[in-house]
Amino acid sequence: MAIVTSKEMFKKAYDGGYAIGAFNVNNMEIIQGITEAAMEKHAPLILQVSKGARAYAKHVYLMKLIEAAIADAEQSAGFDLPICVHLDHGDTFELCKSCIDGGFTSVMIDGSSKSFEDNIALTKQVVEYAHDHGVVVEGELGTLAGVEDEVKVSAEDSSYTRPEEVEEFVSRTGVDSLAIAIGTSHGAYKFTAAQCTRNADGILVPPPLRFDILDEVSKRLPGFPIVLHGSSSVPQEFVKIINENGGKMPDAVGIPEEQLRQAARGAVCKINIDSDLRLAMTASIRKYFAEHPDHFDPRQYLKPARIAIKSMVEHKLVDVLGCDGKA
Repeated sequence: MAIVTSKEMFKKAYDGGYAIGAFNVNNMEIIQGITEAAMEKHAPLILQVSKGARAYAKHVYLMKLIEAAIADAEQSAGFDLPICVHLDHGDTFELCKSCIDGGFTSVMIDGSSKSFEDNIALTKQVVEYAHDHGVVVEGELGTLAGVEDEVKVSAEDSSYTRPEEVEEFVSRTGVDSLAIAIGTSHGAYKFTAAQCTRNADGILVPPPLRFDILDEVSKRLPGFPIVLHGSSSVPQEFVKIINENGGKMPDAVGIPEEQLRQAARGAVCKINIDSDLRLAMTASIRKYFAEHPDHFDPRQYLKPARIAIKSMVEHKLVDVLGCDGKA
């Protein structure tokens, strides 16, 4: 199977009450871990590449690795694994154009930091070029706080999506999906202590997602696919392993998985996951180095790291996204 767009994926997800996992990729082991999990669970998949990942690994390397993953699924699993290749947080028309010309089947243009009118103008420009080339586009309204690659937004500068703007934005731009801000946040340090409460174990409990905003957006855009960014859950078992093996990640906390599952049952068709991949990999590598200080072969510590990513992604596909068996 060739790389596909997300259009059919989202239609089935919306009708079926589940979401597609959009996992950020940076290297071979991450791509292998994600795609092997999708193969085993027969789950459709979005592999997304940020501007930073593209600069780090180079466009051609990532595309060839993804093509290899598709070929591996056909050879070893015996079925066509639908994969959409998506640009995460494209910030200029030129970047989006480069990814479209380079074989991506989906791009996000993030004009959320601009005025409403400037966001519309930039998004429409990308949509027109993308649609002429058979590529779908994700836009964004509202601004998420947090840090992810080049995306850095303070809590003070973040803003919830205004439901009264979504119909005009979608109508005037022609976007195929819309990322909204309902309380998710980028990175592993999504919330300050002041924004949270603490449970009996001393772990920060974040404020709940604004499902009232999601519900209002859904009413205004019936049948339209909604996207959640900044949706890693920051599993505390990974944070604990990292901290026990030389790391220092105090008060790292994410979005509760039960809230993400609730969103996936509604209008949310795409849920972005990046930090959880990094945490799974880092926890595995730190633990391995502590237990095997004499080892130096990258294959020795990257193999269990790849397995950790696969295991975590399998859990997300089944228990959070609900997209297992939907490929």
